[in-house]
Amino acid sequence: MRKLKNYINGEWVESKSTEILPVENPGNGEILAEVPMSTEKEVDLAVKSAKTAFEEWKDVPVTQRVRYLFKLKILIEEYLEELAVLITKEHGKVLKDTRAEIQRLMECIEASFSVPSLIQGKILPRITRDIDEYFIREPIGVVAHIAPFNFPGMIPFWYLPFVVACGNTFVVKPSEQVPLTMNRIFEFIDEVGFPKGVLSLVNGGKEVVDALLEHPGVAGICSVTSTSTAEKIYSKGASYGKRMCCQAGAKNFLVVMPSCNLERTVPSVIDSIYGNTNQRCLAGANVVGVGKVYDKLLKMLWEAVPKIKVGYGLDPDSIMGPLISRAAKERVIGYIEKGIEEGAKLLIDGRNVKVDKYPQGHYLGPSLFVEVIPEMTIAKEEIFGPVMTLMKAKDLDQAIEWINKSEYGNGAMIYTSSAREEREFVLRVHPKNIGVNIGLPAPIALFPFGGTKKSFYGVLHGQLPDIIDFCTDKKIVIRRFW
Repeated sequence: MRKLKNYINGEWVESKSTEILPVENPGNGEILAEVPMSTEKEVDLAVKSAKTAFEEWKDVPVTQRVRYLFKLKILIEEYLEELAVLITKEHGKVLKDTRAEIQRLMECIEASFSVPSLIQGKILPRITRDIDEYFIREPIGVVAHIAPFNFPGMIPFWYLPFVVACGNTFVVKPSEQVPLTMNRIFEFIDEVGFPKGVLSLVNGGKEVVDALLEHPGVAGICSVTSTSTAEKIYSKGASYGKRMCCQAGAKNFLVVMPSCNLERTVPSVIDSIYGNTNQRCLAGANVVGVGKVYDKLLKMLWEAVPKIKVGYGLDPDSIMGPLISRAAKERVIGYIEKGIEEGAKLLIDGRNVKVDKYPQGHYLGPSLFVEVIPEMTIAKEEIFGPVMTLMKAKDLDQAIEWINKSEYGNGAMIYTSSAREEREFVLRVHPKNIGVNIGLPAPIALFPFGGTKKSFYGVLHGQLPDIIDFCTDKKIVIRRFW
């Protein structure tokens, strides 16, 4: 059985930890590898090597720093299919989705090629007689990333290429549930030949997270986790004086207006909720049919949802794969049972789905609740599984009221052909990632992620241009000419 190693100071290093976890293929129960829960000492070695490397890396011209990333992008592109298959094996999502994930990863690297222009300073000559004022940007040092399980390839690259291009060094802690993808990418990083210590990988769980949050050598931390975990990470990291960027959970609404094109809307809604088994922070959850559109929307969903083929991610006819683990499956089943208990009607029950060839997989079929009201647990809490909750609003005002009462503020989507309805929705809803006739409003790398309330902790988000401000300081110079 292959035991994963850490990548510290430009070398693959075996962890001394005696705590080892299996890496399971959630589609068939196969154990793919073993991952060590690295020690505090190993985190210390990684951070110290990154801090040492920073002293030289920050002085490398930015145009040269970007060239390393260009080489990395070429390698990842060459091995795109291998990486896509690897993600499917360790995560479970279907191959179509993993190919798209790697494509988005590469787009982040491509966007980092613009860093030489984006980190330029600014000058204002003659602020008064014989005095000029200007600022330059300087990297902050070592930045660490605490990665989630749902996008093992893409999400670390919301940060990595930009942070490194700006002259910082970077330490990644992949999710212990899906460490293989980042391990493979670090093999490419090693082949590219980044200077030792610029990029490091430390496997592990909570002990590694705590060690990164407490380490005096870490200047900033980026994380993507559940809300409860994000609150703890943010509070602890901030108490140690670090810059924090913590993306968190969500409960996203999809509002369907009578003016929409239902033939196009329904497939978009279904993909938003059941794609990636709903294990996405921008996935839809609560579908709100407004006024007279509700009955027709319900009929079309009732007909379409059962056609979703649940199966192993590498099978070409599969539309939806398994959940990440048995615990995740049981958690979602618990929410389904809670919805029934609270009085919602389970119109389509996904609990008994079977994938005959893979009895050890963690499969759930798509479920659909109707007669849901905003006060129900299934309408308020993040389920992170393939469960659609259908609600009926009398008008757009009521739909917006429901959205704004939510504790979360990640995404909100509207399906409409009315410019007035679109404008009202965009201006009035609280969430910060908005889709108009789009079921998954995921920003491209040139735009930052949104998020507010319990969906984000921090000030600056991932991707451009926010990440530039996050990982650099402005040094202000006021100069007199004698």
